Amino acid sequence: MRPNGRHTAGASQLSVLRMWAVALLLLSAVAISPTAAKAAPSQAAAATTHVYLLRGVLNIFSLGLDTIGARLQAQGIPVTVANFVSWSSLADEAATAYRAGRIKTIILVGHSSGATALPDMIAKLNQLGVPVKLAIGLDSVFKTKLSTGAERYINIYIGDGPGEPVRAAAGLRGKLDNVDVRGTGVGHISIDKNEAIQRRVIAEIDAAIMRSRAPAAPVAEPGAPRPARAAAAAAPARN
Repeated sequence: MRPNGRHTAGASQLSVLRMWAVALLLLSAVAISPTAAKAAPSQAAAATTHVYLLRGVLNIFSLGLDTIGARLQAQGIPVTVANFVSWSSLADEAATAYRAGRIKTIILVGHSSGATALPDMIAKLNQLGVPVKLAIGLDSVFKTKLSTGAERYINIYIGDGPGEPVRAAAGLRGKLDNVDVRGTGVGHISIDKNEAIQRRVIAEIDAAIMRSRAPAAPVAEPGAPRPARAAAAAAPARN
């Protein structure tokens, strides 16, 4: 018995509607997850990067950094997650690996007291002649002044909470961005666990690694002679 023509047409229309529904769902997923459309760093660039994630006090309030670390490791990016009190020894380890050529790109992320420790870790790495590609602080809890810089420093803080903007000291080299996320529903304890914040952090890290194909020149140790070209560029112009 042949099927009813009207029934066949209805089934065909239903099939088309289902296809459009699936397409709309896929487009919505891309819109909600903007980082999904961005290219991931190459395996070589990822493997020679190291991301240091510094937790805050007591090691129990910054567990969102563990999630960020796991997502980065899934991309082939080596990470170290540690308490902020380890920043000095971690700087020594990073400098040793950088000089040995095992690391080419160093990225730092900290939450709460871990964010407050970032300028100190950057300063020590700079003193050791090691550049920092990117640093991201999540709601630093004390007034912080950045006297020596990463290539880019992003301070994401809650303006009506305990977090503080980072101030730039005179002569700061590198780009400093203070991003106030008040009114977005995140709190000091939840900022590192917020999905949108985590996506932002990972997207910034991926972008920094993509830029690291031409690594920044090592920072000269204090008192070390500068190359003649750099010294000439830094000299004041004469009329």
